[in-house]
Amino acid sequence: MSMTAAQTPLLESDFYRFQEQLTDQERASLGELREYLERDVAPIADEYWARAEFPTQVIAPLAELGMYGPGVPLVRQFENSAVYRGWAALELGRVDAGVATFIGVQSGLAMNSIAVAGSDEQQREWLPRMASGEVVGAFGLTEPLSGSDSARGLRTTARREGDTWVLNGSKRWIGNATLADVVVIWAKDEADNQVKGFLVTSDTPGFTATKIEDKIALRSVQNADITLEDVRVPEARRLQRADSFRSTAAVLRLTRTEVAWQAVGISVGAYEAALRYAREREQFGKPIASHQLIQDLLVKSLMNITASIALCTQASALQDQGLGGDEHSAMAKAFATAKMRETVGWCREVQGGNGIVLDKGVARFFADAEAIYSYEGTREVNTLIVGRAVTGQAAFV
Repeated sequence: MSMTAAQTPLLESDFYRFQEQLTDQERASLGELREYLERDVAPIADEYWARAEFPTQVIAPLAELGMYGPGVPLVRQFENSAVYRGWAALELGRVDAGVATFIGVQSGLAMNSIAVAGSDEQQREWLPRMASGEVVGAFGLTEPLSGSDSARGLRTTARREGDTWVLNGSKRWIGNATLADVVVIWAKDEADNQVKGFLVTSDTPGFTATKIEDKIALRSVQNADITLEDVRVPEARRLQRADSFRSTAAVLRLTRTEVAWQAVGISVGAYEAALRYAREREQFGKPIASHQLIQDLLVKSLMNITASIALCTQASALQDQGLGGDEHSAMAKAFATAKMRETVGWCREVQGGNGIVLDKGVARFFADAEAIYSYEGTREVNTLIVGRAVTGQAAFV
């Protein structure tokens, strides 16, 4: 169902009315996304989270809504801003951080890797099929022994033999990996010690993806351990414009701000559930929303949300202007996730003991926040990226 901007109400938690800065087309698109998420995703999110399964039935509808590659000119449905894409990440995180993470991997990491570092031929081959949801992608950077130090500590190797590359190594925490048709694998070239990217299809001999079990956060996200044992990849599937870790960093710069927006969405989802509960729950003969200490928790949560939206809006606006640097996305991610962690704790507190069960609406956000806090760069490393920018000194090398 097509919506107009006028039919898209502001979120109650958009206290300073930031969403009004978007174009009419952008607001209408967000309205359609919100309608779909609330109708078809919200009712099943807890069930799939509890079962640690991903609702694959959402993949095609989200493609129809333009959620895969909205920042890629070749496949986007309409010209849009980084601020709009941030709001889309917020709307997704507000309903289900697992679905938001699926899109972050498919669109932000896998598709952007091809858009940034792939040849024109590779972009035409892969991006339209990924935008339609026909092909699911993943992004293989993090390793069992290399996370924050992936720029220097990458252990997966690539050795060229004629027109073929032989990959050996392992990856960990790779989102979408058990569902993926193609995985962008980052490996060090044995010849020059530079990081290069490869498009590895999941049916390639020697490639194995094993689901990581028993997670306490983002349970519906299909994270996996990947092993690469003499995986042979043709030169035609090496990302032709990726010759060093700078290409990897360019992809991460594009996605990090959207992860910050997703963190705000998690805060919003927890806040909305806590506010509903406070209005309905009665203690001492009246709704707890009338109690001063409950109002204090709710207002502190809303202040965190409002400050985070302001910061993320400007970080995305700088990206739109071509002025966004690593330090800007890093600050947004570090700040928004720290405030998210604080906010989901306060929202859980509003619900008392009921806050630890799924059906009261906060518990899933409370748990998922822990994963968002750490992925796409820990708070500590993102802080040091900002520290390097303001002091001129790198404290992590």
